[in-house]
Amino acid sequence: MPRRIAARTRARVCALSVLTATALLTAGQPASAAPVADTADPMNRAFAEAAHAYGVPRDLLAAVGYGESRLNGHAGEPSQANGYGVMHLASNPVNRSLEKASELTGESAARLRRDTTANILGGAAVLRDHADALGLDAAERRDVNAWYPAVARYSAADDPAAALYADAVFTFLAEGVAAKTPGGEQVLVPSRPVAPDKGALSASDVYAQSADYPSARWVPAHPDNFAADRTASVDKVVVHVTQGSYAGSISWFQNPDSEVSAHYVIRSSDGEVTQTVRDKDTAWHARSANASSVGIEHEGWVDDPAWFTDTMYRSSAALTSHLSAKFGIPKDRAHIVGHSEVPGNDHTDPGVHWDWNHYMRLIGGDPGSGSDSITFPAYTTQRSGSSGPQVKAVQLLLNEQGYEAGQADGLFGTRTKSAAQAFQQDRSLDADGIVGPKTWTALLSAGTTPLLKQGSSGDAVKRLQRALTAALGTTVGVDGEFGAATGTAVRDYQTARGLDVDGVVGPAMWGALQAGR
Repeated sequence: MPRRIAARTRARVCALSVLTATALLTAGQPASAAPVADTADPMNRAFAEAAHAYGVPRDLLAAVGYGESRLNGHAGEPSQANGYGVMHLASNPVNRSLEKASELTGESAARLRRDTTANILGGAAVLRDHADALGLDAAERRDVNAWYPAVARYSAADDPAAALYADAVFTFLAEGVAAKTPGGEQVLVPSRPVAPDKGALSASDVYAQSADYPSARWVPAHPDNFAADRTASVDKVVVHVTQGSYAGSISWFQNPDSEVSAHYVIRSSDGEVTQTVRDKDTAWHARSANASSVGIEHEGWVDDPAWFTDTMYRSSAALTSHLSAKFGIPKDRAHIVGHSEVPGNDHTDPGVHWDWNHYMRLIGGDPGSGSDSITFPAYTTQRSGSSGPQVKAVQLLLNEQGYEAGQADGLFGTRTKSAAQAFQQDRSLDADGIVGPKTWTALLSAGTTPLLKQGSSGDAVKRLQRALTAALGTTVGVDGEFGAATGTAVRDYQTARGLDVDGVVGPAMWGALQAGR
């Protein structure tokens, strides 16, 4: 479709009487069929209007949107590859579909990022632009199978990842889609036979097999996005969420400007696995843990549990079990961790919707929170009537310091309260038997007081890291290594408590911590 300014685009769209969702779905007809009626459903209406405006089959357009975002625009928040909205209009050095959509529709980049109707219109415009560049005529554009190369180009990926992307879209067309938007609207794509014309992509090496994990495909990341070999032994698996689509993430790892990668990526819909970095090499996925871990990315977004299918969990668990056997990695939560749990990281994945208990059961491992029973990403207030692993941690710590809290059963009863009050009294804290931030800080830091500084390591550093987590109210990774992140936390504590800000943990700082300051 020729380029147009925004006024002409909107005028044409508004002049259309749009196909109803029912007519589109029951007939399965292309979006270029004559419009007959309006629909009250905003996303269905947006797909129908955009499809008609740019001569793109409506169901193809919806399948592309579903594959990119599960029809969730995430309120304009960008993906890992800086893509936006239902149609994942991207703005990065390799994929400039956001800018192209703005040029073709006349809509501003800001509106394309945040407005779903504009975003879908932009996606249709970009798809049509690819079709025109490929020379598809009007008859070919009415045949959904002819759009395969245009869909592959929409991914802005190299041939193997582009083929993975287009294959996924045509799988959605073949199997059909029944999805609900965040607003509760249902969007349907009826199933139909497909026989896509893959052209040159039919010869792609997308079906190359991984040498490390035979169940996986092999699509290598760009050499600038990982380091050859390793500088440490592999002792953990790090679980990630892509914040984008499967093929899009694989493509992002092929982009030399991204400076990121992972060893494996797993697809939500069917659990398909693609390896992008060899196990023997160091993928760039988890900062401090890169050299000692294998990174597994899972297609999806941390705020949308719909991506975390049982098929994905089972596929990932099989891979993690394989890696555990290969490298001798213990199957516990101290060695199979989330990105957010790796020291020095500021990511939140896999997020609260990731079912760790289910995942660890599938692996055949220990679903506990860690191996020491006293390390947590945050320490919450415990009092009479509380129960759970943090109460057990309180009991273990009190008993260790000689305060008789009784059996560490995770139940905060009278004996635990009495022991807490005795500990508080000895530390000149309010003896109320409630274990809040001050009591947690004193309990976690109790023990020897060696001089600690950058480069120190061992159990005393772990005590320091746990105590800082309680005192500051922010997670300080507990790995027993006094690195840059621990140094920052120490200086933050020293500043807040009026201590000398030197990044060194000496008698004054130990005294403050053990007094619950």
